[in-house]
Amino acid sequence: MGEYSRFIDWDKMDSSIQDHDTKELTSTEFQELKQLARQGYWAKNHSLRAKVYHKLIGKIPCRTVTPDANVYRDIVVKIAGKRNSSTLPLPEFVDDSLVPTYCLNAEGVGAVRKIISCIASQFPDISFCPALPSVVALLLHYSRDEAECFEKVCRILACNDPSKHFIDQTFLAFESSCMTFGDLVNKYCQAAHKLMVAVSEDVLEVYSDWQRWLFGELPMTYIARVFDVFLVEGYKVLYRVALALLKFFHKARAGQTMESNNVQRDIRAFVRDITKSVSPEKLLEKAFAIRLFSRKEIHLLQMANEKALQHKGITVKQKRQNVHLAVHAENFKSEIVDLKKMRDIWSWIPERFALCQPLLVYTTLEHGCSLSRFFSHCEGHEPTLLLIKTTAQEVCGAYLSTDWNERKRGGGKLSFFGTGECFVFRLVPEVERYEWVVIKHPELAGAPQAAEPSSSASAPSDPSGRLSPFLSARHFNLPSKAASMFMAGDRECIIIGGGDGQALYIDADLNHGRTSHCNTFNNQPLCSENFQIAVMEVWGFIDTMSS
Repeated sequence: MGEYSRFIDWDKMDSSIQDHDTKELTSTEFQELKQLARQGYWAKNHSLRAKVYHKLIGKIPCRTVTPDANVYRDIVVKIAGKRNSSTLPLPEFVDDSLVPTYCLNAEGVGAVRKIISCIASQFPDISFCPALPSVVALLLHYSRDEAECFEKVCRILACNDPSKHFIDQTFLAFESSCMTFGDLVNKYCQAAHKLMVAVSEDVLEVYSDWQRWLFGELPMTYIARVFDVFLVEGYKVLYRVALALLKFFHKARAGQTMESNNVQRDIRAFVRDITKSVSPEKLLEKAFAIRLFSRKEIHLLQMANEKALQHKGITVKQKRQNVHLAVHAENFKSEIVDLKKMRDIWSWIPERFALCQPLLVYTTLEHGCSLSRFFSHCEGHEPTLLLIKTTAQEVCGAYLSTDWNERKRGGGKLSFFGTGECFVFRLVPEVERYEWVVIKHPELAGAPQAAEPSSSASAPSDPSGRLSPFLSARHFNLPSKAASMFMAGDRECIIIGGGDGQALYIDADLNHGRTSHCNTFNNQPLCSENFQIAVMEVWGFIDTMSS
């Protein structure tokens, strides 16, 4: 089967992949390559795919000194020796990851361990990289020899283009990507997320498996198709495909009872056996039908998650540990919601704040019904959670992304602020959450999609030098301000959500309020349209893990 067959057991390989009718790939235009990769242009021809991989990886901008094939030939004997390569211990940074064999023969299986050991000697900064065994095993199918495979993987690891991100190489990067994936599930797979929350005590532990689904459990034919697009489009493709896998899993399990201690195992088994239910084409079709945030916004979210982890003492050198928390029963007491409902709310908030514990900063029962007291207790807390119980025993509220102190920028005039992470909800009589309308209808905002090719290095920042907030309205080309009226307040009232109505309006005495549909959240009324407040609470987020 030609020059790229040395490590392959062809009895395991997809019989539809042949080497006849080879067509060279001459295109270098990004849009054309993107289209060809998504269509699987080189998927049915083994030699063509090998040549395309060689071409695409060869064009990755790398550090000045990047180990190549000659380096491998110089070091492999010293590192691997003459011992049986199948017993060669793997470096600690792969964290006992699965080492998939895909369609490799015995020589190929041993070669994977040798290549990983040689990579470890050349990249001392790698501290956590569970995807590496899968990437090495996959690329070995499309390499003439071990040295060529080594060079390809080294180029992927040594990429120095700030707009490209291929493989997580530290625990900090890996953990923040898991949190980012959890945030994306929360936004784009709400039915699946609801199921995960119901059957799992620690939902982030489930989402921390997301890279394993791709680089470990997914069969060869599927991961190769994903990798085709990944090399052209980058890391965002991985999020798309993992979200699609979760959507298909939820569809397959809908209505079935699931035990909490089995959900991780069940998802892994579903992905491993995906050939029974979903074709590679259907998987990619579903993945690219998800109207995901722009690469710029995902970068901002990833950076915010990394910053939150660093604040909690998680460093780039750190080995894997459990950083996930749930709401602690012994520290929680609300007059509006019980522990279960608070945990449900906690499952909706961004992952970087779900690491915190709730802190009651204001309650009408203790601090009185005064807007000035409300502001004095809430200022300095970001984000906050507003809970309202009406005299009719209805319960609703809002997650507010921004410090109420920001209202002062309006110079005493009522003006809106906040970001697209804000959302409103009702809990009683039934549970319903309403997010920023742009999340479900990105066509309302043209800018992020148009800005897709832009590099993460040019992600906007504010004058103070901090990263611009994730989902800041100024990143979006919104047709009117009504689509971004998140929160506002002055001496007369507080308003949450605006445009043809208000999701919540509360008067200066914190006694009466009203609710209606608004354009910002496209919500239904959160309770009786005119209501009287029995209790109002504001919860902040206390960092229990900070170093």
